[in-house]
Amino acid sequence: MHTLLRLFPYLWPRHAPGLRVRVAVCLVLLVAAKVASVAVPWLYKATVDALANPENAFAAIPIGLIVAYGLTRVVQQAFTQAQDAVFARVLQRAVRALTVEVFDRLCALSLGFHLDRRVGALARSIKRGTDGLDVILRLALFRTGPALLELGFVTAILWVAFDWRFAAIVFATIAGYVAFTFAITEWRLKFRRAMNARDGVVAALSTDALVNIETVKAFANEGFESRRLDDALAELEDAAVASKGSLALTNGGQAAIISAGLIALMSLAAEGIRAGEMTVGDFVLVNTYLLQLYMPLNLLGLAYQQMRQAMADMEALFGLLAQTPQVADAPGAPELPRGPGEIAFSHVDFAYRDDRPLLRDVDFVVPAGTKTAIVGPSGSGKSTVARLLLRFYDATAGSVRIDGCDVRDVAQASLRRAIGLVPQDAALFNDTLGANIAYGRPDATQDEIDAAAKVARIRHFIIHRPQKYGTLVGERGLKLSGGERQRIAIARAVLKNPPILVFDEATSSLDTATEADIQDTLAQAAKNRTTLVIAHRLSTVVDADQILVMQKGRIVERGRHEELLEAQGVYARLWAAQQRVAHLETELVAAADMARNDTL
Repeated sequence: MHTLLRLFPYLWPRHAPGLRVRVAVCLVLLVAAKVASVAVPWLYKATVDALANPENAFAAIPIGLIVAYGLTRVVQQAFTQAQDAVFARVLQRAVRALTVEVFDRLCALSLGFHLDRRVGALARSIKRGTDGLDVILRLALFRTGPALLELGFVTAILWVAFDWRFAAIVFATIAGYVAFTFAITEWRLKFRRAMNARDGVVAALSTDALVNIETVKAFANEGFESRRLDDALAELEDAAVASKGSLALTNGGQAAIISAGLIALMSLAAEGIRAGEMTVGDFVLVNTYLLQLYMPLNLLGLAYQQMRQAMADMEALFGLLAQTPQVADAPGAPELPRGPGEIAFSHVDFAYRDDRPLLRDVDFVVPAGTKTAIVGPSGSGKSTVARLLLRFYDATAGSVRIDGCDVRDVAQASLRRAIGLVPQDAALFNDTLGANIAYGRPDATQDEIDAAAKVARIRHFIIHRPQKYGTLVGERGLKLSGGERQRIAIARAVLKNPPILVFDEATSSLDTATEADIQDTLAQAAKNRTTLVIAHRLSTVVDADQILVMQKGRIVERGRHEELLEAQGVYARLWAAQQRVAHLETELVAAADMARNDTL
């Protein structure tokens, strides 16, 4: 009942009077269709009684009754089809509204929620939930409701026209059928839930494998992924067989109850004819009503099963709607004023979990228009600084400020509009080059997109493609090289035109030659902007106005490149180690070139 009440706003939308009119018209058509439905057997009875009298066999009366019988059936079907056609808009709008609401909620949830979820399983839950809404609205309004209405009409007619015993048998059959259906469907629900859980695992495994197909192929793990999927499908198979077996038991019990009711009613009608209290037409009427009742009763059971299954599917969906963001805007949070872009971390502590502190007393200022680099070994907390700046998470202690405004006091959307992020793994959509650049500002003109591509030094590559900006990049941009993907990400950030740019390991996955080329692009993009560079390779940040060296969540050194080298501390040791590696790479390349020349 709680779930049905949750669905009511989608069925009776507040700001859509046209849809409310459609629902009202559907209800009128529904009642009219059922009135015609219960009138059909009466016309059938009258026709049989008229034909049973030899004097009327070829008279106009039975002919007229036959025509009326046929027309009433046509009218009944016309009302039924009309209500389905009128309700189609209401149904599709409800599915659309729920889908958008769930999508909006998922987008509003914090990054931590999404990092703990599998995309495939989440997508499957949403699909099953919206399909469940379709099932519930169709069956509750235009199947279960009309079936119960018709049952009420028929019970009343049998009581008034014949005998209370007819109504009692119908009522007992209905009550027993409904009680049995409700009880066994509740029992079957655990099998459906188990099957859904296995189905979600299958979807997650297949989606993960296909999304990461390049990695799968690189490690020659196609067979491994296939075996994992087969194991999950085997569990799904067992759950599905159990669910189907319980359904067979349900159908068998329902058929037995209906058959018992049919036998009792037909016997009572036959006894009435033998006693001369009922005509052949009355017997036909009772028989027709019994057959007519069977379908609604059978549909009622099927509808309840499907509705309960749909309820189970929607539990997960409403669970998503009930999720609250870990990071939420304060009530009435104002927009972040556009300013020069000064960044200030004031004694910031942070932990993803209480038992695992990550940042400790991080304190620094990035003056507007300057470049600050954060370096240090893996796991030192460098990327977490960027996540706190973007307010993907809130600091455990201390504050993060932009132009003097605490990021917790302003609207998150305005905060993120002020920051352009170029991540290590550039996330591209399976769309065109132009659309991926325009994602930085969807309302940008083609000239603005072209100018951003020029700054990112990707325009030459684009305009020499056969389809230019309409070139598709493939899933996650896999049709492009690493350097090309990074330039697209830079162009996207430039098009956004934020006062602050954050480069989070933006070149760490590139080769040395490509990295050097991208560095020039980054420098061009960062002109006249506050820039925060998170880097592993120290050679990329030697020109920074300030370098922060992090170790185990703390800033252990700070200064310019030359100052840090003179200090002979952590930075100097990291620099020396990377220089040795770079020197070794140079020697190996030179040796390879020499060997190639000797071979030639």
